[in-house]
Amino acid sequence: MRIKAFIQAHEHPPVWRWVSLLYLIFAFLPLLYWPRVPAWVVAIFIGAALLFVLLYFAHHYAVSRRRRTALTLAVAALGFVTMPIGAGAAYVIFAVGLAAASLPSGRALALCVAMLAMEGLCFYRFVPAAAMPLSTYIINVIVAAMVFVGVVSIRNRELRNAELRLTQDEVRRLASLAERERIGRDLHDLLGHTLSLVVLKTQLAARLFERDPQGARAQIGEVERVAREALTQVREAVAGIRANGLQAELAAARLALLSAEISLDHRLAPVEIPEKVETALTLALRESVTNVLRHAGATRVEVELIGEARGGLSLLIADDGRGGAGREGHGLTGMRERLREVGGSVEIDSPVGAGTRLRLILPREALAVARRSDEAAAPAHAFSERGAA
Repeated sequence: MRIKAFIQAHEHPPVWRWVSLLYLIFAFLPLLYWPRVPAWVVAIFIGAALLFVLLYFAHHYAVSRRRRTALTLAVAALGFVTMPIGAGAAYVIFAVGLAAASLPSGRALALCVAMLAMEGLCFYRFVPAAAMPLSTYIINVIVAAMVFVGVVSIRNRELRNAELRLTQDEVRRLASLAERERIGRDLHDLLGHTLSLVVLKTQLAARLFERDPQGARAQIGEVERVAREALTQVREAVAGIRANGLQAELAAARLALLSAEISLDHRLAPVEIPEKVETALTLALRESVTNVLRHAGATRVEVELIGEARGGLSLLIADDGRGGAGREGHGLTGMRERLREVGGSVEIDSPVGAGTRLRLILPREALAVARRSDEAAAPAHAFSERGAA
C-alpha cells in the first residue's frame, strides 16, 4: 500500500477491502464435509476468522514494511495452523493478496512462493488421501496466482495514475519557474532603461540648478513622473514573481519519493511565510528528502507545517525508517545555520529502529523580523511610502 498517499486510503479502508472479506465464506465451506461437526471445531473456525479480521485491518493501517510483512506471515501461519481441520487454504490465499498489495513485486513473489510451498507440505501432511490433496492444492495454487496477478496489476495501475498526477504537478511547477524567469528578464529590461533615464535626468537637473532653476525643476518633475510610471510597471511585474516555494518543493519531493516507492503525506497550515523563512524551510525540506532517499530505508514520509498558538510556526518532517542518526553531516549542519540566520532552530529525534523526526521551529519574534526585512527590501513598497509622504 505504498501508493495510498495518492489514493486517499489512509483514514478508512476502501470498499474493495470490505468486499474481499466475502472470500471468508470459503474458509467455512469445509464444515459442510464433516459428518458431525463438534462444537470445538466450530469454535476454532469462528475464532480463526475473528483473528484473521484483526490481522487483516491491522495490515491495512500498518505504516512500516517490516510490520506489514510480519502481519502477512501471521495470516499465512493462521492458515497453516488451521490446515488440519480444513480452514487453512483460504487464509493462505489471503496472505498472498496481502503480500502482493504491500511489498515490492520481487519480494512479494518470493514470499508467495515460499508460503505456497509450505501450504503444499501441510496438504501432504494433514489432508487425508480421500480428500484428493494434490488436486485441491493445485486448485489453490491457481487461485493464489490469479489473486497475485490481479492485485499487482491494480497496484501498478494506481502507481501509474499517481505518477501521471505528479508529472502534471511537475509540469505546472516548471511552467511557473519559466514564468518567473520571464518576469525577471522583463524587470531587468524595465529597470535598466528607467534607472538610466533617471540618472540622465538627475545629472541634467544638477547642471541646470544654478543657471536655470525653472529647467532644473522641470527635469526633477520628469524624474518623478518616470519613477511613478516605473513603480506601476514594477508592481504589475512583481505580482507574478514569487511562487510558493514550499509547495513547489513538495511536488518535487513527491516525485523523488515515489520513484523509490516511498509515500508522502503532507499537511500545510494556511499561514503567511516571509520569503527568507520560506527559502530556509524549502532548502531544509530538500535536504531532508535527500537524506531519506539515501540513508533512511523508509516507506513513508510525513510533512506538516503547523501554525503555533503563540504566533510562531514549525515544520515537521518525519519518516518511518531505521533512525539512529549519528554524527551530524554537512547537510544537517547547513540546515541549522540557515535556520539560525532567520532566528529559528532545529530539533531532531532519531531513536534506533523508530524513524527520524525533524522539527524546524520559527518563533513569533523571528517571523516578525523576517517580515520587516521583506518589507524593507521591497522596492515597490518603499516607493509607495515616499509617494504617500
